[in-house]
Amino acid sequence: MVTQTAIPCMLMRGGTSKGPFFSFDDLPKDIETCNNVLLAALGSPDKRQIDGIGGAHSLTSKVGIVKISDLPNVDLEFLFAQLQPDSDSVNTNVNCGNMLAAVVPFALEKGLIKAQGETTTVRVLTQNTGVLADITVQTPNQTITYDGDAKIDGVPNTHAPIQIRFLDTEGSVCGSLLPTGNVYDEFDLAEFGKLPATCIDNGMPMVLVRAKDVHRTAYEKVAELNQDEQLKQILEQLRIQAGFKMNLGDVSDKNYPKMCLLSEPIQGGNVHTRCFIPHVCHEAIGVLAAVTIATACVIPDTVAYGFSDFNPKKPFSVEHPSGEFSVTLSFNSQGKVESAALLRTARLLMKGEVMISPKIWSQGE
Repeated sequence: MVTQTAIPCMLMRGGTSKGPFFSFDDLPKDIETCNNVLLAALGSPDKRQIDGIGGAHSLTSKVGIVKISDLPNVDLEFLFAQLQPDSDSVNTNVNCGNMLAAVVPFALEKGLIKAQGETTTVRVLTQNTGVLADITVQTPNQTITYDGDAKIDGVPNTHAPIQIRFLDTEGSVCGSLLPTGNVYDEFDLAEFGKLPATCIDNGMPMVLVRAKDVHRTAYEKVAELNQDEQLKQILEQLRIQAGFKMNLGDVSDKNYPKMCLLSEPIQGGNVHTRCFIPHVCHEAIGVLAAVTIATACVIPDTVAYGFSDFNPKKPFSVEHPSGEFSVTLSFNSQGKVESAALLRTARLLMKGEVMISPKIWSQGE
C-alpha cells in the first residue's frame, strides 16, 4: 500500500537563495494540482514550514522547474516559483536570478544535458517573463564541479564560478524599461505628502526611492527596518500606487514590484541599498534587482542617478546589507544598457524524493 507520493527532486542553493528543483516531467501537468504539490512539498502555509522542506524564509521558499526546450536556439526552459512560509500563494510572474544560477547544474545532475568540455555554456529561457540568459558553468573532466575560488557576498565559503549573461531583460514584466513613461514620478501619499520615485523594470519591476526622502539612511540594520512599521506603511502605500502606474494593476496580493531605498555608497561601491521583497527587508539583494538598480543609476535624472561616478569599463557595484553585488553593463551605440553579466555560484545540497500525501496528488492520476 502506497502511503505517500514520492517525487524526485534536488535541493539546491542558487546564489543567495535555496529551494527544491524538479523536472517538469516529474510534476503534475494541471497547474492547480502542481501548485498544491509545491505548497505541500515546502510545508506552506506555516511560518515554520515544519511539515515540509522549506526554510521558513522567503529566500528559502523558492522552487525551480526545468525541462529541455523544443524552441530554436534555446537549450533549457526554467520556471521559477516563489512561495511564502505563511501563505498559500505560488507566484510565477517574476524571475529569480539567484535560482537561475542552479538551473544548469541541476540539468547536468539530472542528465537533461551533457557537459561540453572544461566549461559548459547553455542558453536558458525563463518562462516567467521570457528572459533569455547564457549561463556558463565549470565542467572539468565533463563533470559539474562546485569547488572553486569564487566568492559572493551572502554565501559562506568559495565555490566554482557561474557566469550569467542576460540578453533581453528590459521590460520583463511591465513591457518597457520605464513603464510610467518617466524617469521619475511624484506620488502623493496620505499623511506623508509628495514622494519622488523611479519605476523601472530591467529584469525585475522595482520602485526606487532615495532614503533621505523618507527620512532614513539605507544604512540601518535589516532587523531595524523590519521593525519600522511607519516606513513599511509608506512603502506599501507607494507600492500600491506605483503598481497601477506601472501597468501591473492591483499589486496588493503580489510579490512585485520590489521596493528599494538608495543612498551614497560607503564601501567603495557605486550605490548603497536596502531592498524589500516586497514587505521584508532583504538580507542581501536579488540578482535582477541589482541589474535593475544598476541600470537606473546610469540613466540621467532618475532618483538613482548621481550617487557616485561610474566608469563604464568597470563593473557597477551595488552595496547591500551583506556586502556588494557587481554587475557588468554593456552599452549600445546610443549609450543605453544592452545587456548585463554577473557572477553567481550554486551547489547541490541533497538529492532524493520529496514525499507528499496522495490526497494532494497520486502519480497514477
